[in-house]
Amino acid sequence: MSRLDRRIMGIETEYGLTCVGTDGTRKLTPDDAARYLFRDVVARARSSNVFLTNGSRLYLDVGSHPEYATCECDDVADLIAHERAGDAILMRMLSTAEAQMREEGIDGTLYLFKNNTDSAGNSYGCHENYLVTRSGDFAETARHLVPFLITRQLIVGAGKVAQTQQGVRYSVSQRADHMWDGVSSATTRSRPIINTRDEPHADAEQYRRLHVIVGDSSMSQTTLLLKVASTDALLRLLEDRRPMRDFTLENPVRAIREIALDPTGHVKVRLANGQTATPLEIQWSYYTAVAAHADETGTNTGLTARALDLWRRTLVAIEADRPADVAREIDWIMKRELLERTMTRHGVGLDHPRIAQLDLAYHDIRPDRGVFRTMEARGLVDTVVDADAIDRAQMVPPQTTRAKLRGDFIAAAMRTGTEHTVDWTQLKISDHGNRSVVIKDPFAAVDARVDRLIATME
Repeated sequence: MSRLDRRIMGIETEYGLTCVGTDGTRKLTPDDAARYLFRDVVARARSSNVFLTNGSRLYLDVGSHPEYATCECDDVADLIAHERAGDAILMRMLSTAEAQMREEGIDGTLYLFKNNTDSAGNSYGCHENYLVTRSGDFAETARHLVPFLITRQLIVGAGKVAQTQQGVRYSVSQRADHMWDGVSSATTRSRPIINTRDEPHADAEQYRRLHVIVGDSSMSQTTLLLKVASTDALLRLLEDRRPMRDFTLENPVRAIREIALDPTGHVKVRLANGQTATPLEIQWSYYTAVAAHADETGTNTGLTARALDLWRRTLVAIEADRPADVAREIDWIMKRELLERTMTRHGVGLDHPRIAQLDLAYHDIRPDRGVFRTMEARGLVDTVVDADAIDRAQMVPPQTTRAKLRGDFIAAAMRTGTEHTVDWTQLKISDHGNRSVVIKDPFAAVDARVDRLIATME
């Protein structure tokens, strides 16, 4: 692959949704809870699948999971702001839905969880998207990416109290147990680490979309920074065709499960060449190569430099058994320390219901009761973007990508009451002429055709 000077990135987040009554029992089915959550959206747009003025997509996914897909971002800070904007948008919907429920005599509370598993063992995803060029050997890129992504959970996992054959244990990842393949075109039937379904949402002759579905949803902004920026930096190295040590795993699915249950990073996994390596060794090798490449190319600046520094410090903290060194920045470590303090205070074990409740409450996105959100409000965790950036991202798209054109078009259509349809590449006025514009360039933030389309409405 040839290297992109700028990379389009996006995050798709599926949320867990439930409705509980004052007696602690489920008050509404997931379908009914989702209908209340999306009632205003459907009333306004006659659909539960809409694009917003910030350029992002909001919709109801299979299994009654609300999903928010960020618009195209070419800057990591923008991506983090827009990812967190999704939480805020869903929170407003939740407040409206609860008010409607009370008006209709339904005494229940809606809960939205930014996690990846429910109590029934179902999994829902957090997908990362990275634009890459069409040229080059994608299989070769995937060969290096799979070991990186499998071991990446050690530094960016969300953490989970997991029921295993050996009893209740702490896992660094929520998604690890739900991966069934290394590289595949499937998404739900046999979830792969890298999804090869070829939907670039761009000029297919120039680009393809790297669709990563192995990652956990991140509550921490700094964990999200490390997850996205480290992957982007590795892609830049691979695009420059720099030599990398081959860590192809003998059995990727077995390896991802073994690594998840060893927070020390010392478990040995078998490589395809018959050797063994630990996830710490693999991550150190990737970090060393990526950091050297970033220094060489002058890209070790700004948030990339901050992410690389966090990557190094997290590996050091795990290796030296000093998790407190990054306990303000890495989700699975923050959560484990919180659980351990609670177990000590109450004299209970990891299998206690109080711990299971706390494990889930960490991911509640509601500011007045979510455990992580409370920690954040008290200044107990590090952040990347401020509240003003998140507030702006709820309404305003990035100004340097195709999202600006989409957001401007939607805002004009809403302002003028114009019937319209939108997807990732097309903007369309739904009149008898069906006037539309197709934008295949995701980097385009200016387009005279879109200007004319907006002028037609106004």
